[in-house]
Amino acid sequence: MNSRSRELQIFELDREVADCRRCPRLVDWRERAATEKRAAFRDENYWGKAVPSFGPADARILVVGLAPAAHGANRTGRMFTGDRSGDWLYRAMWRAGLASQPESTSIDDGLALRGTRITSIVRCAPPDNKPTTEERNRCLDFFRRELDLLSDIRVIVCLGAYAWENTARALGIRPRPRFAHGLEQRTDGPTVLCSYHPSQRNTFTGLLTEEMLANVFRRAAELAGGLG
Repeated sequence: MNSRSRELQIFELDREVADCRRCPRLVDWRERAATEKRAAFRDENYWGKAVPSFGPADARILVVGLAPAAHGANRTGRMFTGDRSGDWLYRAMWRAGLASQPESTSIDDGLALRGTRITSIVRCAPPDNKPTTEERNRCLDFFRRELDLLSDIRVIVCLGAYAWENTARALGIRPRPRFAHGLEQRTDGPTVLCSYHPSQRNTFTGLLTEEMLANVFRRAAELAGGLG
């Protein structure tokens, strides 16, 4: 497949994701959050749809999270944008040379990713950040199709156990090692790296520090061919 054809197919997949209404519970929740806005964002227009991936089609690093946040990516329309987890993520990527700036605030803020694409296992904001198994399975179809199209991927960075378990499921990794920060799993395809998720629960308690997260992305850049 030539690069132009791949770009078009990924564009079509992203559009299909944004139009998706497969899971009634998630559709209701994401749209309710977009209507019953958080006070700090009451004057903003929420995205309120499934969130497509962000980053170039020829990326060599794929970053995988759990799901969009109701008042983060569900508001802004860009993965990990507009919440505290995203603040940590993009600072770490910037420090590793994978992002053009250390913050991501909106889809028109000028941010560009270098050789890196960001996605999540579930593309809609779920209640209590807990998708059901059925909802997860429906979204895994998008994830698997995207993996097939992203033929240049050399490294997958999984943020948290949920991302690791389902990335391993999609790649057919068996037996699956137990999740651990810094886990490095070789496969016949991309190498998979694991990090604690940059959630406030992990960052406020010190389980994950900014240097720990930046080191994961420095390692990803090294494995991907020196992108950093």
